[in-house]
Amino acid sequence: MIATYFRSIGLFEEEEINQIVDLFEYKKLNKNDFFIKENQRCHEVALIQSGIFRSFYSSVNKEDITYCFRFPNTWIAAYSSFITGGPSVENMQAITPVELWVIRKNIINKLASNNLKWMTYLKMIAEEQYLELEKRVFQLQKETASQRYANLIKDHPAFIQQLPLHYLASYLGITQRHLSRIRNQISF
Repeated sequence: MIATYFRSIGLFEEEEINQIVDLFEYKKLNKNDFFIKENQRCHEVALIQSGIFRSFYSSVNKEDITYCFRFPNTWIAAYSSFITGGPSVENMQAITPVELWVIRKNIINKLASNNLKWMTYLKMIAEEQYLELEKRVFQLQKETASQRYANLIKDHPAFIQQLPLHYLASYLGITQRHLSRIRNQISF
């Protein structure tokens, strides 16, 4: 999977890809296991091979607020912690069994210091993360919950049924009751 992913980018030569693959560690997490918890420091990033994560934080009322889902073929990390070395402000929890390919930050830093292609790749990832964050902010400010739900169905139809309703409602910023009404209006 890692080799296929890096080939799809079109940035690295086959020999480089073979070397990159050896730097990753395969891991499995069970449902409800955490990739990272709030206040821990993030020292690794992972490519999700299978399974789904939710990213959430605790509100001042001690309520879990789901703000992001991560699906297969996407990266996962507590990026602010990963970049700054400070404690994470978020939790990343598997909501299904998960298979991951993990690489440590010190390895990434070494690659970036020795290879201009890695700097280019890391820039691409940072830009993707920025665009994803901007999209989420605009969704919350400009779209209705129904529109956000319809977009989630359109973007991730194979996974929508695996998302627990209380996490989905939290992600959409609505109650489970309101989500039930939306689900009755929108068909798969």
